[in-house]
Amino acid sequence: MPERELPGRRPTVAVIGAGPAGLAAAEVLAPAASVRVFDAMPSPARKFLLAGKSGLNLTYAEPLAGFIRRFGAAAAVLEPALRAFPPDEVRRWAAGLGIETFTGTSGRVFPTMMKGLPLLRAWLERLRQQGVGFNPRHRWPGWSSAGQLVFATPAGQREVAADAAVLALGGASWPRLGGTGDWMPVLAVRGVTVRPLRPANCGFLVAWSQALTDRFAGAPVKSVALSFRGRTVRGEFVVTAGGIEGSLVYALSAALRDAIEAEGPVDLMLDLAPDRTAADVAAALARQRGKASLATRLRRAAGIEGVKAALLREGGVPADLADPAVLAARIKALPVRLTGIAPLDRAISSAGGIALDELDDRYMLRRLPGVFAAGEMLDWEAPTGGYLLTACLATGRAAGAGAAAWLACGERPGMTGAVAS
Repeated sequence: MPERELPGRRPTVAVIGAGPAGLAAAEVLAPAASVRVFDAMPSPARKFLLAGKSGLNLTYAEPLAGFIRRFGAAAAVLEPALRAFPPDEVRRWAAGLGIETFTGTSGRVFPTMMKGLPLLRAWLERLRQQGVGFNPRHRWPGWSSAGQLVFATPAGQREVAADAAVLALGGASWPRLGGTGDWMPVLAVRGVTVRPLRPANCGFLVAWSQALTDRFAGAPVKSVALSFRGRTVRGEFVVTAGGIEGSLVYALSAALRDAIEAEGPVDLMLDLAPDRTAADVAAALARQRGKASLATRLRRAAGIEGVKAALLREGGVPADLADPAVLAARIKALPVRLTGIAPLDRAISSAGGIALDELDDRYMLRRLPGVFAAGEMLDWEAPTGGYLLTACLATGRAAGAGAAAWLACGERPGMTGAVAS
């Protein structure tokens, strides 16, 4: 029989992982339980802070139905959590921490101060005021034979008993910030289905010439469009020494990754002049013929210079570059051969993780009563930035609410003892 709560004793919950999902779970649980957050890193939410260095994209201002569709195959499972904590609620939550927000021209929502640190500081202070405790430098390798949580700490191994646990350990991108995926075999050995972690919102490999990389590695390619198998996105990306990355690439990364894994190298189509037709560009180029150099003709006819001109020349046949119609077609549909996927440790996020059908509607693992999971360690993916963060917050809150409801029903598996400080 499940153990009933003893009079005067609050249930205890260990939240493992101090990223946005774990902190969101702790916030929901704090009124109902004694909560301690454990994390392998010296300080909380390191990846969150890195994401906020260039402007923290909290969420997106768009109709909720469209927002939910961004999560693809996982949308149906995530929908209840996203409806319970939609983008408007994210903004109200931030305002409650004293952080005002604004909507950019692309629909992305940012704190007015842009950075993540002020929000995180206010959030951690509120959690501490709610009684949440924090244990840094606690790496979780699993459970003891007695069913207690085991942590590796600088002072040695530590065992902790808790009435419930929320796992929010993230994926395996940016391992230096704590996302290592070490939890995968811990759950797999207990029968939980975990799918291999794969790069998401990632870059891709291109066999650039040495001349291009020597001059343009790190250069942004602005005001262009990328197309792949029926989908076109506009914006900018970055040429790297080994390929391409950036927001425009990330928008297509799931489809590109899946295609490369299934088929090998693929062609991504680059439009260097998305606001003009091929006929218009060809006519403008024809008017520039004569003694003008190719660089001059490209600049005058199509505004193409610098890294754009270098991309256009890459692999181009001189005779084609001299023909206005052929050159215009190349400007409008330049194939970029992607030979592989950039490594997972350089990806913005990861796909794979705990199979969603391993969770019940409370975000509890069906095979491990009293153990809940949230955030990026679940098998879902979404475009970078606000979609990822909103889903981490929403699933963290859902797992926290699920754990609180489970504890309130007295459905505990017999683990006793308070979470020690």
